Parts: sequence; C-alpha cells; structure tokens
Amino acid sequence: MAQRKAIVTGAYGAIGEAIACGMAENDHDLTLVGRDSRKLERLAHEIRRSTSNNNVHFSAVDLSRKAEIESFASAWKGPLHVLINNAAVTPRQRQETGEGIELQFATNVLGYVWMMEQFNTFMKGLDDARIVNVASHWAGDLDLNDLEFENRRYNNDTAYRQSKQANRMLSAAYAERLKEKGISVVAVHPGNVSSKLSNNLGYGGYETPEKGAETPLKCALDPDLKGVTDKFFENKKEQYCPFMANKAEVEKLYQICREY
Repeated sequence: MAQRKAIVTGAYGAIGEAIACGMAENDHDLTLVGRDSRKLERLAHEIRRSTSNNNVHFSAVDLSRKAEIESFASAWKGPLHVLINNAAVTPRQRQETGEGIELQFATNVLGYVWMMEQFNTFMKGLDDARIVNVASHWAGDLDLNDLEFENRRYNNDTAYRQSKQANRMLSAAYAERLKEKGISVVAVHPGNVSSKLSNNLGYGGYETPEKGAETPLKCALDPDLKGVTDKFFENKKEQYCPFMANKAEVEKLYQICREY
C-alpha cells in the first residue's frame, strides 16, 4: 500500500522535529517545511538515517509570505493526507513582512490559513484526511480591531497568545468549511518544551520534545480519531475550547483573514 503523504511546517524547531520524526517513523511520505534550506536538508538526512524511511523530503518556504506558499502548492505532486501546521515565530520587537504585515500574525496565523487554503484541494475526498493546527493553552488577548498591533503597544507574549487563540478559532472555521470535503481539522496544545520560541517569550520547559509532540502525533495518527473535527486537544485528550465555541467571533476572524 502506498505511503500516506504528510507535511510538517516549522519542522526544525524542537517540537516540529519531534513531530516530523514521529510521522516518518509511522511510515509517511514526509515533506519538511521551514525557511532555512540548510537546516531542512540536515534534518531530512538525519530522519532518513534514524527511521530508515527514505521518503523524507524538504521545501524551503517562508510561511509569512503568501506568494511563497502559493508557489509551494503549485509544485505539489499527488495527494496530501496530513497537514500539520506548526511553524511560529516570537520576535521581541514588532517586525513586518515585505508585504507590510506584522510578522507574528503573518507567520503564526495567516501562514496556517494560507496553507489550509492552498492544500485542502489535495486532501479533498481522501480516506481520513487530517489538518492538525498546533496552537497552545497559552492563548487569549485577541483584538479583532488590532490584530497587527498597530494601535496597541507590541509585546511578543501578548502577540503570541493572540496568535494561538486565533489558531484555535480558525481551526473551527475551517472544520466547518472542509467537512463536506471529508477533511477533519483540529487544534492542539503540544507539551511544554524548552525551545527557541519559548525562550524568546521568557519561558523554559519541563518536557522533552518527544513528550511535547505526543498530542499532535496522536491527532495526526490515531485511527480512533478518524473523522473527529472541530475539536481542541491537550494532554492527548479532547478539551472544551471557549474560543472555538464562540461562532460569531470565529466567523469575524475568518472573514478578516480571508481579506489578506
């Protein structure tokens, strides 16, 4: 039987690498995505060596740039069974992309949106197609009138919390829109792992990357979760998410993001 195909974004971060290794170990034809081609090449080589899975590829994509995601999608061959949106940044100072979009919002939020928009076409009608959006229990502070911190004082922790709330809400929005295509969409909190991202926010972490990757991997791989959609998972269990339940706010955020 042919391997299921998967994409993991933010693949060379601490949790991203552990997720990628788990997907390769579970015999997926895997594509690693991130900005740095050298890091991706090294990681792909290491995963092939450690898992004996030779179908591990990589593609350098700046996920804060819509045009780069569109180019990546236009070159995609064949189906896609699992998309794991994991890439995130936490710059300490407010930065903008070349298109003038605040960098955390562009990467952490719009990057997920653009990946789902571009790649759901390759997932339509497949048996057990899944999108797993890595969010966080550290979520809140969403301001629909100031998503890019043009009026508020920029704080990378506040911006990160906002982006993770948005990830959960947009998972609900796309779960609703993609269910007719047979694509499930869930949001997850990974474990608390010390990483460049968490360190940039002033936090450490008490779990190994492998432990931190367990919930995303469960949602990507567990056969018992086939067809489960519009849910939030933490510690490998479904949890109630008030952000996802607020359908009016979910719809507002979705429409704003679509304007980008």
